[in-house]
Amino acid sequence: MQPKYHRVLIKLSGEALAGDEGFGINPTVVKSICKEVKKIWMQGVEIAIVVGGGNFWRGRFAEDMDKSSADYMGMLATVINAMALQDVMERMDMPTRVQSAIDMKTICEPYIKRKAIRHLEKGRVVIFAAGTGNPFFTTDTAAALRAVEIGADIILLAKNVDAVYSDDPLINPQATRYERLTYSEVIEKNLQVMDLTAITLCKENKMPIQVFGLANPENLVHAVDGEKIGTIIQGS
Repeated sequence: MQPKYHRVLIKLSGEALAGDEGFGINPTVVKSICKEVKKIWMQGVEIAIVVGGGNFWRGRFAEDMDKSSADYMGMLATVINAMALQDVMERMDMPTRVQSAIDMKTICEPYIKRKAIRHLEKGRVVIFAAGTGNPFFTTDTAAALRAVEIGADIILLAKNVDAVYSDDPLINPQATRYERLTYSEVIEKNLQVMDLTAITLCKENKMPIQVFGLANPENLVHAVDGEKIGTIIQGS
């Protein structure tokens, strides 16, 4: 099938890389994700990835810990995940570059918009690490920002649930499942899709978001092919 999108940004949570263990990196899970990424890469889709760091670090370990320090530690966790993804992808013969918002030239490139776009045009997978490089912003915001900067067609938001719901479906089986939402509805209903800054950025730049579950790894291919899975967020 001809892919619907030419350039996509995939947002992966750090927890997705941990699998059932809930911490660290599960090699089997990472290989499974990378196999699906390769399928869409072989279709000629230009792929950028933003990965979180929640499998290693989530917030402060003490109430009096400096918030900036905690956020910088989380950014370092995303670099670990990005390097793990790069290692597996390159062993699968996918040329991959990691670009970090925090300068660490020994292990990866600094983030440069024009260079990132050039990598994409040459068929390289680009993994954006270290969030926005600033504390007080989440990797959701980094995903929205990078997607807009590189001119992605859509953000593919891979989560542990299969769509957007009005409530946690694991706790409330009566929660409403949404197939389509507008940015305004996400904000008004306070749906926990992405943080408010990220959703607002997508709304202002008309960046569509497709939310789907990773339980079926083939969902990534289905999303790129334009199939109706999960929840589409677009429109005012």
